Amino acid sequence: MSPATKSGSQTLPPAGAAAQSNSSIFQDVLGTPESVVQFFLELADPLTSTLDLDTLLGRIAEIVHRVIPYEIFAILLLNEKTQELRMRFQIGHESHIEKMRIKVGNGVVGQAVARREAVLVNDTRKEANYINARADVRSELAIPLIAKNRPVGVIDLQSAQLNYFKEEHSKLLSLLASRLAADIENARLYTRMSRQARTLEVLNEISRELTSILNLDQLLKRIGDLLSRVIDFQMFSILLLDSTGTKLQHRFSMRFKENIHLKHDIKVGRGLVGGAAELKQTILVPDVTKDPRYIEVNPETRSELCVPLLYKDVVIGVLDLEHTRRNYFNEENTQTVVTLAAQVAIAIENARLYERIAREEQRMERDLAMAREVQMRLLPPCCPTMASAEIAAKYSPAHAIGGDMYDFLQYGGGAVGIAVGDVSGKGAPAALFAALVGGMLRSMTGLEPSPAQMLTEINSALNERQIDSQFVSLLYAVWDEPNRIMQIASSGQPQPIYCHHGRTQVVDATGVPLGLFADAEYDEVTLHAHPGDVFVFFSDGITDAVNHQDQQFGRHRVEEVVRLNHERSADDLVTAIFAAVQEHSSGVRPFDDETVVVVKIKDTETAAKKRTRVTTTRALRDV
Repeated sequence: MSPATKSGSQTLPPAGAAAQSNSSIFQDVLGTPESVVQFFLELADPLTSTLDLDTLLGRIAEIVHRVIPYEIFAILLLNEKTQELRMRFQIGHESHIEKMRIKVGNGVVGQAVARREAVLVNDTRKEANYINARADVRSELAIPLIAKNRPVGVIDLQSAQLNYFKEEHSKLLSLLASRLAADIENARLYTRMSRQARTLEVLNEISRELTSILNLDQLLKRIGDLLSRVIDFQMFSILLLDSTGTKLQHRFSMRFKENIHLKHDIKVGRGLVGGAAELKQTILVPDVTKDPRYIEVNPETRSELCVPLLYKDVVIGVLDLEHTRRNYFNEENTQTVVTLAAQVAIAIENARLYERIAREEQRMERDLAMAREVQMRLLPPCCPTMASAEIAAKYSPAHAIGGDMYDFLQYGGGAVGIAVGDVSGKGAPAALFAALVGGMLRSMTGLEPSPAQMLTEINSALNERQIDSQFVSLLYAVWDEPNRIMQIASSGQPQPIYCHHGRTQVVDATGVPLGLFADAEYDEVTLHAHPGDVFVFFSDGITDAVNHQDQQFGRHRVEEVVRLNHERSADDLVTAIFAAVQEHSSGVRPFDDETVVVVKIKDTETAAKKRTRVTTTRALRDV
């Protein structure tokens, strides 16, 4: 006799081997044949009309209660991987019983699944393998649910009465079990598919949202929030590899939905997290207390899932999920996190790249601000003061720093050299090249070269130090104050304007930009100036300035401004030119540097008479 028989449990023969026919079994329980027919008609619709597992299990409970008025009822479903039964639906049990996990072969329900046969216990006190979930239970009936020759769970009925369940009850439920098992399996499959569809939808939404977050701290927090929508973890951390590639640093952590700050680092290869990073593999541990690699950070942790973050097959960090329940994370959870990890890694790298670019831009902005200050300090702090002429100048770069330049060089005998240049290109390279040219100009001042000689020397020096794609257009003039002579030579700059008695004319000074051809030659133009005459030197940023209709300011407008303002001071004329350009191109950002230098010849005799009158008046007042 088997131990089960000795202890009071019965393993019932299959329904087909029973003495009674199936029909008589149903009649014994339900009564008349008409009741049997009505029962099956009513059975079909509730079971086939829903694929929601909770609804289905509730309807099964109602159907079973109609044929067997039970006191306590439960449906336990089988986890094939762990070979454990978990209570999925119950009536009459206390809520904490739902957390129980029963191994196949243990207890009455475990035996029913292991034997794939109904197990009837008339007196639980005599059942050695009985699991005492309720002290008042005296009899129990367990029916395995088998679909496609595979156990999916068990129906368990219990009663406080001895010998409450009959063989007819067992046979009836056994006949119904295959139908119920198929319906339960279909509902479970539908539930899994629906859950996977929802998960994929959430993952797709997460992927779209993550790519739009470029702040790393905000991104990491959002990853935790979004991941909680698909997995009900209790502890979560994102660890990122440090710059040395040897340590994982906690960058974001949540514990029971509260953000926490963890300071300790984990070496690559140490613990579960370090192991996932070293192996580039996901590590799933059902029970951390049984894994020697586990490093206790949260004492409550029982199961852990570590997924490496890989970007171009390089580990950049690890996603770490923990739970207080053993065997909590399953293959579906693992696949979800692995799928999400690929998008998370890309989003993190994008955010870190953006942060690096932002830091680099800030550094460049500081460098450009310093370069702009240096460039402005390289320009003359003020214009020369001369007895015979007024000189005014203004420079406005299109960007933080630019390639235009101007300078004034003192010659002996009261002469002044005037340079206005425009370097090819924009930004820092152009500014550096302009500074180089400015240094060359000053180094040759002591030789007091004529304008043509100055351009020739600069051109020769630049060709000796050739820089790819760099050249400069330079106008150089010398104002000989004692003789009132203006000498001008140009290498590609706009031809200057000479205004005499209110009439403007173009100074025919042209030439090849410096730094292009070593054997280039330059001509000079010599003009004898008179009181009231005006010389205007400018860069092409003035004439090339455009408005919203893409119309250039042009030389003719410069000449018009000079004609209208030639009687005003040099400062006023420079201001008038820039004001006219700004009005013309209002609302359009300048694309080139703008430079203007104005030399206005004064009437020295009149000025001397005025000084004499002022001196005489003061003397009389003193008397």
